[in-house]
Amino acid sequence: MRGTNQPPPEGRHPFPHAHLLAIAGLQPWEIGFLLDEAETWVAPPDARPRRDPRLAGMAVVSAFFEASTRTALSFEMAAKRLGANVIAMQPGTSSLTKGETLLDTALTLGAMRPDVIVIRHGASGAPKLISEKVGCPVLNAGDGSHEHPTQALLDALTIRRRKGRIEGLTIAICGDILHSRVARSNFACLTAMGAHVRVVAPPTLMPADIDRLGVEPFPTMEAGLEGADVIMMLRLQRERMEGAYVPSAREYFRFYGLTPARVELAAPDALILHPGPMNRGVEIASSVADDIGRSAITQQVEMGVAVRMACLDVLTRRARGIEGWE
Repeated sequence: MRGTNQPPPEGRHPFPHAHLLAIAGLQPWEIGFLLDEAETWVAPPDARPRRDPRLAGMAVVSAFFEASTRTALSFEMAAKRLGANVIAMQPGTSSLTKGETLLDTALTLGAMRPDVIVIRHGASGAPKLISEKVGCPVLNAGDGSHEHPTQALLDALTIRRRKGRIEGLTIAICGDILHSRVARSNFACLTAMGAHVRVVAPPTLMPADIDRLGVEPFPTMEAGLEGADVIMMLRLQRERMEGAYVPSAREYFRFYGLTPARVELAAPDALILHPGPMNRGVEIASSVADDIGRSAITQQVEMGVAVRMACLDVLTRRARGIEGWE
């Protein structure tokens, strides 16, 4: 799959950024470069995962101020496969529970001089604030309803590996669009790579400014899934909801759940994705999620480790004195 993306213009660095805070603002060739780098870390089927101690001696701080299983473990696995030392910051026992501000936490982290900080936070913009106060790369592992850049990259890598391309595909992203940082990062990533992105959600979960995000909104699953090459389902993010956005989980599944009948509306070889965690019977039927012919949900998890290895490698090249990254 390497070499299928637009190369950087002559004289332009493939990835000049010190941090990875968002997909929005990245050039198509910069996204493609990260996908190509991640491709090198994907192990062949039935082979042991690739390991390389290029980050040996480096300290990666994992600061997850929101609950996480997949993303936190994926970053930790990625860092350890690269030989780094991982220091997990536990929010429940941190000074934030004693009244310390995020700014003071940022200054404290910076004073410890880590080599990389991976942060997930409930406040949009928190990783950017951290990046302005520390002297090392910062990776955004999800901030509020803003962005989740490595999730979008792993989704794009999964699609590219299964479909052979992203450009020209019709991709339907369905569910709780309003609260989803995964959706926002995917809008930026997939449209930059030439896909046509549809969004499907009830009116209460569709952002008011959706028309400005480069995607096409649909009010029903039947209309939005027609002929789609890829279906990406999103979970209902009840932890971000204040008030009733849907009548009930049962009613939501009735109108917006991905069922076998609705899958048949898409292209015959439509690919099914879900960033997890899944609410079976709420946004997706178990028979659909477990369909080994169509579902790439477990492959997304595998691609997540490869993507995060690539990001950790690329963002530390300057500190490691790699030629061309000074």
